[in-house]
Amino acid sequence: MTSEDAPVVSTTAFPASGVIGHRAVMAVLEHEAAAPAHTYLFVGPSNVGKATIALHFAAALVGRTQQARGRVMRHCHPDVAFIGPEGRTALGVDQARQAIADASLRPVEGSRKVFIFDDASTMTEAAANALLKTLEEPPAGAVFIVVAESEDDLPATVASRCRIVRFGRVSEEETASALTERGVEADRAVMTARIAGGRPGLALDLAANREVGEFRRRWLEIPGLVTPRPGDGFRLAEEMLAAHRPLLTAIDARRRAEIEEIEARGSMVSKAIEDRHGRALRRAENALLAAGLEMLASWYLDSVSAQHGGPVRNPDLAPADLARTPARRAVRSAEQVLDAVAQLRRNQRPRLVLSWLFTALGSQS
Repeated sequence: MTSEDAPVVSTTAFPASGVIGHRAVMAVLEHEAAAPAHTYLFVGPSNVGKATIALHFAAALVGRTQQARGRVMRHCHPDVAFIGPEGRTALGVDQARQAIADASLRPVEGSRKVFIFDDASTMTEAAANALLKTLEEPPAGAVFIVVAESEDDLPATVASRCRIVRFGRVSEEETASALTERGVEADRAVMTARIAGGRPGLALDLAANREVGEFRRRWLEIPGLVTPRPGDGFRLAEEMLAAHRPLLTAIDARRRAEIEEIEARGSMVSKAIEDRHGRALRRAENALLAAGLEMLASWYLDSVSAQHGGPVRNPDLAPADLARTPARRAVRSAEQVLDAVAQLRRNQRPRLVLSWLFTALGSQS
């Protein structure tokens, strides 16, 4: 029996192999696969697995055999289009128009075509307007999955025509358990899950990297390093960005290995695949920076909690160090750190955001 003759699987089966967390979402989508809507909007934080689950959902919609579903997951099924921003820019109108034209064609292998718009937060106004009419009157047999961090990132006219599926962060316990099942030693799995902050994609990227402990240490020592001098804030920002580079180099190497695996199978690595891996690396870079800032915020929140006899997120921190920052000041500092996370999400330059933040934190000392 050839792989093409593999047994037919249930059209509504929705295997969760490779997915960490999101059991409730998977259960909903398994039910949806029996009679899908025309358009879905997957929203939630970066690196929590939205695009991966979108592929699993597409595989359930178009793949009648395990072999066909495997091709969906490898981005080589003719009835599934994975559409992302062009290069480093945005998801443009030409891409939207091409998807609209392809949606009007008959499926190649089955009864449906699926179009996944990844990083749809970057969609231009012209692209959204081009897509809108198709979402209002979708072609029979076409399913659109739009992936974004927030429904507010899209025009209300587009978001209102989608069935919204919300993704949250995955618990540290579930992430750590999944890492140990993949062969990561228990202590490293727990620390990696804590650093990743509920982002399974980032946890998988960091799991094999021995620099993660140093990365965490550097972020948690910042409260003792900040000063009110702007020059010190800029220098510290440079140091923290440099501290990220070993992790990013390892993540890039891991993604390069995936491309080499494609080449080893004799498949051509298209520009779309290269762009997709580039986007994944940039998402990992942004998620890593957000994770570092969240760890810094956790230091200040631990300071407040410890001074009021409450639990702490980082039990290895010295109580005497936490007590040196007055509780009110620690609350303000945590708010400033979280505001920096929001600034980064609005595409502010990381170096400037960190320089401002570290100077502001030092000014309160």
